[in-house]
Amino acid sequence: MSKDTVTSGIQFREPSGRVIPWHALDEKTLLRKLQTRLDGLTPEEAAERLREFGRNELPERKPPTLLQVLLHQFASPLIYILLIAGVIALFMQDYKDAFFIFAVVLVNAVIGTAQEWQAEQSAHALQTMIKVKARVRRAGHQLWIESEEVVPGDVLLLESGDRVPADMRLLQVNNLTLDEAFLTGESQGVVKRAEPIPAEVPISERVNMAYAGSIVLTGRGLGVVVATGAYTEVGKIARVIKEEEGAKAPLIIRMERFARQISLIVLGFAGLLGVVSFSRGEPLNEVFILVVALAVSAIPEGLPVAMTVALSLATRRMAKRHVIVRKLAAVESLGSCTLIASDKTGTLTVNQQTVKEIVLPEGTEIVISGQGYNDEGEASLKTHEPLSEALVARLRAMAVDATLCNEATFVREEGRWKYSGDSMDVALLALAAKLGLSNQEVRREHPKLAEIPFESEKRYSAVLYATPSGRRLVVKGAVETVLGFCEHARSPDGEQPLAAEALAELAVRKAKEGYRVLALAGKDLSPGEAPTLSEADLQGMVFEALLCFIDPLRPEAKEAVETAHRAGVKVVMITGDHPATALAIARELGIAESQEEVITGQELDEIGTPEVPEFYETIRHKTVFARVTPEQKLQIVDGFIRLGEFVAVNGDGVNDAPALKKANIGVAMGSGTDIAKDTATIIITDDNFASIVAGIEEGRYAYANVRKVTLLLISTGLAELVLLGTAILLNLPLPLVAVQILWLNMVTNGIQDVALAFEGGEPGVMKQKPRDPKEGIFNRKMIELVLISGLTMALGCFVAWIWLIRQDVDIETKRALLLTLLVLMQFYHVLNCRSEEESAFRVPWRRNPVLAIGMVVALGLHILATEVPLLQSLLRLPSIPLMQWLLMGVLASIVLWVVEIYKAVQRRRAARV
Repeated sequence: MSKDTVTSGIQFREPSGRVIPWHALDEKTLLRKLQTRLDGLTPEEAAERLREFGRNELPERKPPTLLQVLLHQFASPLIYILLIAGVIALFMQDYKDAFFIFAVVLVNAVIGTAQEWQAEQSAHALQTMIKVKARVRRAGHQLWIESEEVVPGDVLLLESGDRVPADMRLLQVNNLTLDEAFLTGESQGVVKRAEPIPAEVPISERVNMAYAGSIVLTGRGLGVVVATGAYTEVGKIARVIKEEEGAKAPLIIRMERFARQISLIVLGFAGLLGVVSFSRGEPLNEVFILVVALAVSAIPEGLPVAMTVALSLATRRMAKRHVIVRKLAAVESLGSCTLIASDKTGTLTVNQQTVKEIVLPEGTEIVISGQGYNDEGEASLKTHEPLSEALVARLRAMAVDATLCNEATFVREEGRWKYSGDSMDVALLALAAKLGLSNQEVRREHPKLAEIPFESEKRYSAVLYATPSGRRLVVKGAVETVLGFCEHARSPDGEQPLAAEALAELAVRKAKEGYRVLALAGKDLSPGEAPTLSEADLQGMVFEALLCFIDPLRPEAKEAVETAHRAGVKVVMITGDHPATALAIARELGIAESQEEVITGQELDEIGTPEVPEFYETIRHKTVFARVTPEQKLQIVDGFIRLGEFVAVNGDGVNDAPALKKANIGVAMGSGTDIAKDTATIIITDDNFASIVAGIEEGRYAYANVRKVTLLLISTGLAELVLLGTAILLNLPLPLVAVQILWLNMVTNGIQDVALAFEGGEPGVMKQKPRDPKEGIFNRKMIELVLISGLTMALGCFVAWIWLIRQDVDIETKRALLLTLLVLMQFYHVLNCRSEEESAFRVPWRRNPVLAIGMVVALGLHILATEVPLLQSLLRLPSIPLMQWLLMGVLASIVLWVVEIYKAVQRRRAARV
């Protein structure tokens, strides 16, 4: 549909190249450009256009195959290094080494594949947004067709409950309101009209357009299709999602950087030592064996598996807290985020309009407790005093009026409230239920005699209904409109002169507080008057009350925002709603305090392109973004990312999807649209903003555990590398052979590093500021711990090796004793790694009972390796006497005491600061 003119004669662009603004055209011009008529297309024309434009379907994105998911697990530099080491081992016929290396790579791939394959969402779910039946007019006849067969130029008819199958320009409306929250973020139904509007009006204010995927709340309408499939507003978003490149998770960035660094070090050092050995006349095959041994000692083979286990465990913990993770690497992303960009409607609020205050003409303010579409709540004075019987009777009478001047339904079935219609009307029926009234009984007892349906131009609705004593006329609508019909106001002492100006000012003040305000008025008529109704009959009404509505906060949202702030995470609100409503909600949540922190989409447009510095400087100081389009939301998220924030975006609508894709971590609500869930990397199943904060906590735990495992493996790898390198440079016998190093890294140490990944979270993690997103996994503390512990183990083992060389025993016994010393050192060092700050003696075992079992198993396996003949033969290990075990155990504890001293010094420094 991007063509200027197509074979059907439809024009989609003006001569200047600009897309035709369908909302700005009059009916005659619209029909001419679309080459159609109000009687509809003929069957032949429709068939030709279906061939020309294609079916009304959204762009499909095929889900990855199982093979693609499996291959994705190998897309890591660290895996490449391991595979190269395995190939070298195979080339040198060191099959034991090769077997261990390839087994590690395979286990890592299987775990990652299972996790991603099970969690992968199909993009086909988006098709349900428009796969519906459509009622069209063709050749003067009405018929139902599949929505996929709708074509540009079709005349569609809409009525309450329908889902709009394609983008339409409305030509006829009768009390038509649509739910467009999924696209615009607007929590209230949008009242539609048919007249042309200015071309520059944004999507959220194009009231003569109906967009694919929106739902008809009330009334009827007729319009002409202007876009189908990929060219609808929903389709444009789907294309953006398909094309937009997502930001990498922080853990992936850090691990890729680490893998590149360690690969260069290993290759350089191994190559240097290989050259040294070859220059000394060592045979080439022995030099290859040496390089393999060095690679095995330096590359942390267990890190991919341990990291995968740590992240998999975190996904299970998160699932228990209503957070579903689609990709393993995204687990700690929430823990890394410095900013949450949250949708408002349905995320921070319940997405159910609720009558919270009723203001009577004499100034009495009544508050209504409870929230949402149910009967839970009661009325009381704002001063917390109970209501008098007279005031209760007055409230119930107003509730009867509001129930009858109402087109919604609200019924309790099978223990649940079911509703349909305009959100404000449903809220009024819920108010009646809270006051003990059944809307079904009220409607049976007071039959309607006549009514004036709500129309956006008139901004009111009215009803004439029968009462036991006669008839009653009720009007409900915009405050200024209803005030124009009134001459008096209800009061406890009867009817009083109307203070219209004061009531109008009060309504404005309530609107600034974030309320949507409706007015209610009525008057009793004598039984003899005819049941006809026109606007002329509405004069002389008695003003009853101002009804103040709001989409309430989720009960746990405020506390969750406070927790995020304590954790150093900034929270901003991005919504399509009115700025006054957004600010009121933001103030209540603690997201914003003043109007200076609010900016609208129109104000962002006035700044100009997002590339100008003013754009970034502006959004840096804002926390509420109101009336923004999906494109602007994407620009805002991209802007925060460029400002150095690690952004978590949460949302539930189609309008959120591009930003979810762009963000470092996209968080979808479980009850949201399928496109949002399919785009996000994390899904909150209970729609609870507090679950996002729980995800941040679990993400921080996960990253801490990855650091603990990394500390263990890198420090022990450093110890082995320094030990072997020093021995080679000093022309000493190799302290360990390759298969023994593999045994050490994969069996004994490998069991303990996986068990360490089960470590529970340390207290106080949510009182710490987020990590600097630019900080690598090896910050100063990690480097210090690795060097201190690694060099302590290396020095201790080297001194022991010098002593063993001088002993009159065979080389295999010497290597067996040194291997045992290293096993025991790593046994103690696991305790060091349980916390980077706490003493090993203060970390409770209940935090990780799996580690206790893992340590016993690892030590038990090594004892078996020195006693079972088969393992002795494979690993070249003789039996070790008990006294030598005890001696090695005492010597190995040096690493525990050295790290304990380091931690104590660091704690004292921190206390002084």
